[in-house]
Amino acid sequence: MGHRLDPDKLQNRLEQTPPALDPLYVVMGDEPLLVIETSDSLRAAATRAGYLERTSLVMDARSDWSAVIASTQNISLFGDKRLVEVRIPTGKPGKTGGETLAKLAQLTQENTLDDTLVVIGLPRLDKATRSSKWASALLAAATLVELPTIERTQLPRWIQQRLARQKQKLDPASLEWMADKVEGNLLAAFQEIQKLALLYPEGALSVKDVEQAVLNVARYDVFDLRDAMLTGNTARALAVLDGLRAEGEALPLVLWAVGDEIRVMARLAADAAAGRDLSTSMRQQRIFGAREQQIRQTLKRTPAKTWPAAVQHAHDVDRLIKGLKVPGRLDDPWEELARLTLRIASGRANRTH
Repeated sequence: MGHRLDPDKLQNRLEQTPPALDPLYVVMGDEPLLVIETSDSLRAAATRAGYLERTSLVMDARSDWSAVIASTQNISLFGDKRLVEVRIPTGKPGKTGGETLAKLAQLTQENTLDDTLVVIGLPRLDKATRSSKWASALLAAATLVELPTIERTQLPRWIQQRLARQKQKLDPASLEWMADKVEGNLLAAFQEIQKLALLYPEGALSVKDVEQAVLNVARYDVFDLRDAMLTGNTARALAVLDGLRAEGEALPLVLWAVGDEIRVMARLAADAAAGRDLSTSMRQQRIFGAREQQIRQTLKRTPAKTWPAAVQHAHDVDRLIKGLKVPGRLDDPWEELARLTLRIASGRANRTH
């Protein structure tokens, strides 16, 4: 039977020897950083437990869902246990996908997925989707790990907890200051916390040290890339991307920032196409102030069909980073990310490949 685990309880189970693993997990959340961290923890625990064969699939309503069931049934030549990861970024598997997920839930409850661990990645589902046949079946069979959305008011405490993991601490006023500087962005906060671990020893951090570290940013950052991309400044966007590459910025972090922005834009474009109130949608996506006007201009400039293709393009770049070949894509993930950036900045509704 399905049950829920919060991220801390999941981590405690994964750190046991051997790890306490269930056959089917659903990792649900909208914070890319938390989703990546949770997936990485599950993957590492599975490896320690002997799940040495791994299949990773990114699916949507148009995908060939027979590959999902096939990946759980194929017999390994070496008799290895297998990990099957299925990500559904849109949260909409379609009719065939829904039937496949329900079948997967049934196989789990029947204990017929021998030597197989399945992890399903989903965005946060609304009430109506959770009540659908496929979601109800999946959640009834799986261990659900529902990741929180860290609101701006919660961010100082989150930063404090992350600093504590690296045995550092900061006074409340500085935590608020740091949360303001990263504009409520979890990925940016994560980068600054990591920077503090590299620059300063364990213990209490001074206000001066933190301000110097956070304000001493690289010449280029992912926010420059995001803004140039959304405003249609193609030359600036490509220059920033080249700068990030030259300065040694981690490619996965750049992709997370770009990909998260694209997913937000795809949701907003879909809402606008469906006739929903765009102001309400923006509030739900935590878009306020000057950025709201920028987003409106981007949606007006860019054809709506650009966004679903861009979401898939971002997933293809992610596969390239992991060393996987993607038909129709360049082998260099940085070059392919440049093509994705150009696709958005130019406002052209390019083909998926």
